[in-house]
Amino acid sequence: MITRTAEHTERAIQKALEAARWAPSVHNTQPWSFAVSGEEISLRADVDRKLRMGDPSGRELLISCGAALFTIRTALRCEGVEPVVRVLPDPDRPSLVATITLGEPAEPDDRVRAMGRQIERRRTHRAGFTDLPVPERLMDGLVREARIEGARLTPVRAPVAVTMLAALTQAAQGAQSQDRVLTLEVIRWARPPGSSRRDGVPAEGYPRTAPPTDPDFPQRDYAWRHEWGSEADLSRSASVGEVALLTTTGDTREQWIAAGQALQRTLLHACAHGVSAAFHTQALEMYHLREFLRHELCSDEYPQMIMRLGITFDDKDSVRRSLAEMLQ
Repeated sequence: MITRTAEHTERAIQKALEAARWAPSVHNTQPWSFAVSGEEISLRADVDRKLRMGDPSGRELLISCGAALFTIRTALRCEGVEPVVRVLPDPDRPSLVATITLGEPAEPDDRVRAMGRQIERRRTHRAGFTDLPVPERLMDGLVREARIEGARLTPVRAPVAVTMLAALTQAAQGAQSQDRVLTLEVIRWARPPGSSRRDGVPAEGYPRTAPPTDPDFPQRDYAWRHEWGSEADLSRSASVGEVALLTTTGDTREQWIAAGQALQRTLLHACAHGVSAAFHTQALEMYHLREFLRHELCSDEYPQMIMRLGITFDDKDSVRRSLAEMLQ
């Protein structure tokens, strides 16, 4: 049994906050801030980093914050502390996503330790995957991991359904690329080569040229008329990989946060087995396309994420703001 001292408490909180910096977020906006009072961490949504055009409801913002919340929980457990979480604890403070209080000492099991080791290693992929298959047993495990957090991960294996999702993504990307205001919002979070900014999508975070997958799942055009992007050789990385949908039974703020926790739990578990993820949220940002997807492919559950899972050898760095910038 681990006995918690004041020094251990301080170290656990510091480790948890440092880990939370590495949670995934839409366009790497990192839309969160933290405050610490005694043994309690407050996780707050930073609405100044919200996508006002692409995400007016704040759904993607809260999914991102949910991923940060799960990261804090995992890091605390790795430090031998069981977190006590209250989600949306104060109706008068809607930006307060959760409070996390240090609970009883608890020895982390192997699964928690494995996820903890992936927090800083996990990267978002923005191209096709190799032809190496994702084991079916692993996909079944990811389904179970998402269920633990109150969401449903559904592998999409029917070719016609994969084609439908690709077509919806193509339609949404095409429509958004013609919308000047939405395009400018995406560009706001694109970083040119050599940028010193520690948020947004760096030019090295996506390939300059990459063969399209079949069917094609287009990525965001972060370069936008520039010759930006990494020079990684992805000539053998044109596989779609395993397509999956993350859904929830409702579409409330609580369920958006739960979806974010389920997403990060799934990603860390996948990363521990050498599997990366690519995200496609374009269609989910357009009401009619999201509703079509909900009724036709999601059994009336609410789609929160479209993703592809696969194996890639394209290692790349990522950027994160300092913890000092995130503390209030």
